[in-house]
Amino acid sequence: MLNREDMLELTRRMSVSRTSMTRIAGCYMDEEGEIDGTFNTNFLNLSTGERQKNLALAKAVPFSRTNEQLQEYFFARERRGAGSMWQLLMAIKNCGLKNDALMETFYELVAEKYGRKEAYAIYVFHDRYDIPVKAADKSRLGESEEVYEYLICVICPLTGEYEPGTPECGFLFPSFSGRSADPDRAAVFYADPSEHQHVVHS
Repeated sequence: MLNREDMLELTRRMSVSRTSMTRIAGCYMDEEGEIDGTFNTNFLNLSTGERQKNLALAKAVPFSRTNEQLQEYFFARERRGAGSMWQLLMAIKNCGLKNDALMETFYELVAEKYGRKEAYAIYVFHDRYDIPVKAADKSRLGESEEVYEYLICVICPLTGEYEPGTPECGFLFPSFSGRSADPDRAAVFYADPSEHQHVVHS
């Protein structure tokens, strides 16, 4: 089960003044499920307005209704081998989105599973969060002892030319549990909670 406080700790940092997002990458898929364009840039190179707009997209995942819209999924050992989605996500996280070949492989796999017949966008964010040490009363005790490096992905319908609408689904990887990374799990988001029953692990 996901802890709401863990998720809120992440969302509180998703503002222009507090964010530590390092990079954003993504693609636009056409009605035929083919890549219509890609982008990959340092998050700090975006204008203030673009940062704010993109952070709102990323925030939709951890800020969603915990254990309803956002549910935790476990990657069984047999689903963490060579060629697995887990291995691909770990590689993307470890390179900080900077490998375009990995990103394109990811987009193609998402398109294969998603199967939407309308144009949509896939956005992927990379962040490194220095987790501060806190006392039982949640007051900060000192400098961080762990860096939580993670990805957020959102899939959005397009509302205009290359203009993403409200995220329909996405995920947080690795999951954030007990204020620490859990690389064996992902937190999967669906705006419509009933869609969780159709999740198929890759």
